[in-house]
Amino acid sequence: MSGGKRPAAAKGRSNALKAAVVWAVVLGVAGLCLVGFVNGDSDDLTVPAPAGDERADTVPILQAAFANQGICYGWRLTDGYELVSVGSNLGDGTAAADAPGCPRWVELTADITYTSESSEANDSASIRVTGSDDIDLADLSAIESGLGRFGLDEDAFVDDPGWAATRAATTLPLLAAEAGLAAPAAAPSAGPSAAASPLPDAGSDFWRDRWGWLLATAGLFLLAALLVTVGVAQRRRQLRVRVPAQRAGAGAAGRTRETA
Repeated sequence: MSGGKRPAAAKGRSNALKAAVVWAVVLGVAGLCLVGFVNGDSDDLTVPAPAGDERADTVPILQAAFANQGICYGWRLTDGYELVSVGSNLGDGTAAADAPGCPRWVELTADITYTSESSEANDSASIRVTGSDDIDLADLSAIESGLGRFGLDEDAFVDDPGWAATRAATTLPLLAAEAGLAAPAAAPSAGPSAAASPLPDAGSDFWRDRWGWLLATAGLFLLAALLVTVGVAQRRRQLRVRVPAQRAGAGAAGRTRETA
């Protein structure tokens, strides 16, 4: 009879298929939830401090400027109300403002604000140059506006706050001299053992930087030429085979008419 029950094996396969679909849906939803959870916590809004070598290289420059100009220089990097990094010619971790032995001082202050990717607000940086009471605000404003000539604008501070803060601190002595606050700082001189850096290899930057791309292009041209050659050869072979066949067919047709 055709109306019997389904075999047990077929019913088992159907149940196994349903179970597999259910598990696939459950695992897919769980994976999406996990990805959303990870991405939701992936925004790192921490303002990075200057690297150790950046701070170590900046302090001696500021010390030399103080010895030549008699003005203390420093930097202060903040994340809102949280202090990220501070330093001066007195050392890493010591602010120039109101420090003993610094009757005159100029300090760079950069406040960085990072926002999450889901926020409509953009990352921002507030850059100010402050100084002791005997320094005019017009001179401090001129120093602050001069930072842009060295590429130390808001974008630079947002992209790399630590580097920008220490780099800006090293430009303060030069900008202070331009503003007439002090004599220019002496340029550091190389020691007798210093050797000139070797020159880069001669040659065209175009060929040196793009050799891989050029090789790939040449390979594509060779492949295209090979394909065209093969195609032309096959076409000619087909024509050689087709023409005798057409002639043979035409001859046979002529003989047939003559016979008729």
